[in-house]
Amino acid sequence: MSDRAEMRGPVTRRRRTTISGGGGGAVNVKQANGSKWHDTGEKPPQYPAKAKTEDEVYRHASTNNGKMGREMGMSGQQQLTHSPRKQRSAAEDINERLSCHVLQESLLSSASGYSNYRGILNWCVVMYGILVDPIQVVSLFLKDPYSWPSACLIITSNVFILAALYTERRLAVGTISKTTGLILHIFNLISMLIFPSATVLTVTSITPVGGVLSLAVYTVLFLKLYSYQDTNRWCREIRQAKAKRLTRSYSCPSVAQSNGSAVHSHVSYPGNLTHRDMYYFVFAPTLCYQLNFPRSPRIRKRFLMRRLFEMLFFMQLLVGLIQQWMVPTIQNSMKPFQVCILHVPNHLIWLIFFYWFFHSSMNFVAELLQFGDREFYRDWWNSESVTYFWANWNIPVHKWCLRHFYKPMLRKGVNKFLAQTAVFLVSAFFHEYLVSVPLKMFRLWAFMGMMAQVPLAWFVGRFLNGNYGNAAVWISLIIGQPVAVLMYVHDYYVIHYGSTT
Repeated sequence: MSDRAEMRGPVTRRRRTTISGGGGGAVNVKQANGSKWHDTGEKPPQYPAKAKTEDEVYRHASTNNGKMGREMGMSGQQQLTHSPRKQRSAAEDINERLSCHVLQESLLSSASGYSNYRGILNWCVVMYGILVDPIQVVSLFLKDPYSWPSACLIITSNVFILAALYTERRLAVGTISKTTGLILHIFNLISMLIFPSATVLTVTSITPVGGVLSLAVYTVLFLKLYSYQDTNRWCREIRQAKAKRLTRSYSCPSVAQSNGSAVHSHVSYPGNLTHRDMYYFVFAPTLCYQLNFPRSPRIRKRFLMRRLFEMLFFMQLLVGLIQQWMVPTIQNSMKPFQVCILHVPNHLIWLIFFYWFFHSSMNFVAELLQFGDREFYRDWWNSESVTYFWANWNIPVHKWCLRHFYKPMLRKGVNKFLAQTAVFLVSAFFHEYLVSVPLKMFRLWAFMGMMAQVPLAWFVGRFLNGNYGNAAVWISLIIGQPVAVLMYVHDYYVIHYGSTT
C-alpha cells in the first residue's frame, strides 16, 4: 500500500494543481501520500499558508474520513481561488460560472428607475451645433434684429378681439340692433383676413416664415371669433325665447361634463362677456366657443414637463431636418420634377410636425389652462376613405366646420354632397391663403390640391375598401398636397436665389 502510494505521489500532486473539485479519488491519493510520509518517518513538506489547515484536516481524518474528504476538496478549491486579484469564495465563483442572468429591466424602461441622461443632453447640445444653424433660424423670422413686424402684427390682433367682445356687449344690452351687430361682426371678420395679408404683401421686412406665422394666427382668430359671435347669437335667441337660464346643452350639446368641471363656477349669458372669458377662449386649444368648457381638476406638473420636453426636442429635430435635408436639395434642384424626390422626407417632416403640434403643444397648452377636452385627433392613420381622414386628423377644425358651416347648410336644405364640396372649398381657400400670400406668389397649387380631394374621396369610397382604401389615403398624403407645397418653395428659391445658385 505504501509503495503504491509512493508511485502515484507525483501524479497526485499534479492532480491537486489541475482538479478544482473535491472527489473521492483526490482524497484517497492524499491519504496515500500521508501514509508514505508516516511509514518512512519523514515529515511532510511544510507550506506556511497551508500548515494549519492540513493539521486540522489530519485531526479530523482520525475521527471522520468522510468529513476529511470534503474539507480536503474545499482546500483544493481555496488554493485555486484565493489569489491576490480575486478574493472570492469558491461557492461564489461557481455560482457566477453557472448563472449569469438576473431579473432586471432594460435601462431605458420606466420601471428601471434610471434617470441619469446627462450624456443624452450633451449629445443634444452637440447635435444642435452640428444640425442647426441658429443664425439661419433667426433669419427665417427676422431680417433686422431691431425690427419685429410679424410680432407687431400679431399683437395688433387684440384690436379685432376686443371689437368682437364690445360688439357682443352692446348686443346683449340692446344698445345696437341685431342687423347693426351683424354688420359690425362681418366687417370685423373680413378685416381680419384683409389687414394681415395686405401688411405681409406691402411690408418688405416681413420674412416668409414670419408671414406664415402671422397669417396662421389671424386665421385661427378668425375661426374663433366667428364661433364666438355665432354662439352668443344662439344665446340671445334662447333668451328671447323666454329661457331663464342657459345651460351647457344650449352652447355645445355634444360635449359631456368632465369630472373636474365642478370646481369651476358656471356662467350664463350675458355673464360670459368678460375679458377673462374672451382671452381664455383665445388661448384655449379649440376653435369652438361655449360658455362653460370642461375643465380638469388640477395641473399635472410631470405631464406638463414631458410635453414641454417633447416640444423642444421635436422642434429642434424639425429645424435640423429641414436645414440639413430639405433646403440643400431644393437649392441644388432647379428642375421642377427633381423636387419630387423630396416627397418622402417632406412626408416624414409632416408626421413629426403632427405629433409636435397636435399632441405635445396642444396638450401643453390644455394642461396649463386646465382645458378638459383633449381630443385633438383620432385614428386618422387607419383611414379607409379620404373623408374619414379629413374628419379625424384635425378635430378642432373638423368640429368648427361641422358646427358652424356643414350642419347649418344642411338645416337650410343644401344637398349633402354640395355641403361637403363647400367645406373643401373653404379649406382650399385658407390653404392657398396661408401659402401664396407669405411667399407673394399666386400659383393656386394648394387650392387645386385641396379641391382634388373631392373626386379622390368619391373614387376611393366607390372602388376601394379596407386596406386598399387605407393605402390610397397614405399615397395621397405622401405624393399629394406636400408636393404642391414643395413646388411653391421651389419656385420661391428659383425667383430669389436662382441667379446665385
